[in-house]
Amino acid sequence: MGKGRLVLLDLDGTLLAGPSSEQLFILHLLRNGVLDARRIAAATAFLLRHARRYGLEVWKKDKAYLTGLEVARVAAMAEDLVRGTLLSRIRPRMRARMDAHRAAGDTPALLTGSLEIIARPLARALGIRHVRATRCAVAGGRFAADPPLCHPHDTGKLPPARELAAETGLPLEEAAAYGDSVHDIPLLEAVAHPVAVYPGPGLARTARRRGWEILDGP
Repeated sequence: MGKGRLVLLDLDGTLLAGPSSEQLFILHLLRNGVLDARRIAAATAFLLRHARRYGLEVWKKDKAYLTGLEVARVAAMAEDLVRGTLLSRIRPRMRARMDAHRAAGDTPALLTGSLEIIARPLARALGIRHVRATRCAVAGGRFAADPPLCHPHDTGKLPPARELAAETGLPLEEAAAYGDSVHDIPLLEAVAHPVAVYPGPGLARTARRRGWEILDGP
């Protein structure tokens, strides 16, 4: 039996149904009184400072609402969110698909623009060893207001996808990948088996035109 292939899994909208994991996390922080006027000011300053550099993507790059918070504390809150909310939102069809890949000897990897402090505990709970996610800037054990050190989004998913291929010893061009958004198209184009999962209109049109598998329905 061969080594199987690499299987790249997006998180929000693909593995997880409903609102994005980061939206739910921000609500979790608000409910726990963690986000205050200082964090909101830091996030606003980030938008103003980096709007020219990132354009519309500046909203996705802005993690400055975590500025000054202890990494260990926030990571513990992220684990609470994973256990209490996110695991119940895993799509049943994607659980079944992951089981099928594992039975075939494939290696799943989580490749997501969601926060690494969310992605890693969720991956552990799902038995996924390989993860690339948004890694925030840190200084002295606290989150910094700088742009993320790694942000796997749109074409930005390709470098970490290649890292995962090298890490697992499984070629990217032979991989499978699952995504739900037009922002996943660059990654889906780079693999042998692209799958559009409950896709938005833009990805659905591209998937139909190119004959990609579409996973939707009940």
